[in-house]
Amino acid sequence: MDLDWADITHITKIDPVKAFPADIEVLEYTDLVIVGGSDGVTETNTLEAIRRVKESFPKLQIVQEPYTSTQVSIETIATVDVVGVPAIFNGDRDHFVGKHLEMFSQLGSDFEELQGQDASISVVVDKLVAVGYVIQNTDSKAATVSGVDESLSAEQIRGAALATEIFYGFPVFYVEYSGMFGGTADIEAAAPYLEDTVLLYGGGISSAHQASEVLLAGADAVVVGDCFHDDPDAFAQTTRLSSAQ
Repeated sequence: MDLDWADITHITKIDPVKAFPADIEVLEYTDLVIVGGSDGVTETNTLEAIRRVKESFPKLQIVQEPYTSTQVSIETIATVDVVGVPAIFNGDRDHFVGKHLEMFSQLGSDFEELQGQDASISVVVDKLVAVGYVIQNTDSKAATVSGVDESLSAEQIRGAALATEIFYGFPVFYVEYSGMFGGTADIEAAAPYLEDTVLLYGGGISSAHQASEVLLAGADAVVVGDCFHDDPDAFAQTTRLSSAQ
C-alpha cells in the first residue's frame, strides 16, 4: 500500500451518489479521499466522483472503497492510488469472504479479455488492500447492506483489532458508525493492541472537537463523510484541525 500514513490524520469520504458541495475547494486541507458507498454506487458514478476530485486536486491521493464487485473494474483501479476492500467482522459471510471471491473472479475475467494488451495483473494486485472493518451503527444503510445485526462490545472490538493485525495481517482497521458519532470507547479499546495496523474512525464527525477527541483517543485518522456533502462549513472546521495536528 503506497500511502504514507504518518502524514494522514484527516480523510474525506465521498459518496458518489450524493451531490458535491458547490465549492469543492473545501478539500484543500484534507489528507486523503475515500470514494465509496453502500447504496446506489456504480462503476460509472464512482469514476465520475474520482475524476472530479482529480480535476481540482491532481496530487490528492484517492482510495476506492467498493461494497460490491460491480463497483470495481480495471479502469477504476487504474484511476486510484489504493482500493481498500472491506472485510466486515460483524457482517454476513458475503461481506467478509463472498464479495472478495466475486471481485477477484470478475477481475480474472477482465484480464482474460485483455490478453495480448498492455495489462499487468501485478499492477492491479499491488493496489488492493484488505481493510478490517467494524460497523457499529446497526440502524445505518451500511449495516443493512452488509448484514450487520449487532454492534460489537469493547472486548469484541479489541479481538477484531488483534485479528486484523496478528492473524489476517490487514494494514488498516476501520471502526465506522456511519451517520452517527459513536464517541471514543471503541478507539480506546482497539488502539493499545495495534502496532503496525492503521486505526481509522468514521461516523458523525462534524466538528473540530469531535475529530480531536477521536485522535486523542488513539485513532491515526478520522474519516469525515456526511458533512462534506451536507454542511461544507462544518466540514471545513474538521479539515483545519487536521492541518494543525
